Amino acid sequence: MRALASPRVTVSPDARAVGDAVAARVASALRETPRLVLGLPTGRTPIPMYQALVALAARGQADFSRATTFNLDEFLGLTPDHASSFRAFMNRHFFDRVNLAPSRINFLDGTPADAEAECDRYERAIEEAGGIDLLLLGLGTNGHIGFNEPGAVLVARTHRVRLTPETRAANAALFDGDEGAVPAEALSMGMATILQARSAVLLAHGESKAGCIARVVNGPLTTELPASFLQLHHDADLILDAAAAGQLAH
Repeated sequence: MRALASPRVTVSPDARAVGDAVAARVASALRETPRLVLGLPTGRTPIPMYQALVALAARGQADFSRATTFNLDEFLGLTPDHASSFRAFMNRHFFDRVNLAPSRINFLDGTPADAEAECDRYERAIEEAGGIDLLLLGLGTNGHIGFNEPGAVLVARTHRVRLTPETRAANAALFDGDEGAVPAEALSMGMATILQARSAVLLAHGESKAGCIARVVNGPLTTELPASFLQLHHDADLILDAAAAGQLAH
């Protein structure tokens, strides 16, 4: 494993090694700050990390009993118990498998009476928790983080967003491969909320992410690549497998 320059880049051999590295970072942060406030992603990329965290917790090497979590996003229109919701994903892969208190799990409501009010509620909850200590991020093939899609502008705070066809296609696996069943809208933390986390770790693996990663590290800051704004973060890490780092100059 080798570390590169700022924004700090660490290259691991494969997806499992990426997951292990990020899980070790989380476990270390929990030991230092048992009341850690964690920001969490969903999708295929973090699954190896969640598997590693579950294994660490089972061995008594990661204690979530006093931690608090906030997930980045949720599909609009899906109830928490819908099999394709991000909340159900998190229950399957993580929440139901570690000693995290249900009262300390914070999630956007996908079926709110008022979406804007729900976004405001979430922002207040993050503020009342003291802010996010360690925010873990995935990366869309179009450069989105959370559900902050490329565009002329980026929204600062938690907000309602219309998903691009590319993002809906990328999430079709959660809907039995049916892209048309993926909701057209979602709720997502905004870019300012993400950038205000005390530390941020983006994990990525696979050749499909290599072009975006190269632009995040070397390219200009642009709203057309939301992840490029991590260049502004004072404590951000990119933890990648060799394929995702394939277009970086080593």
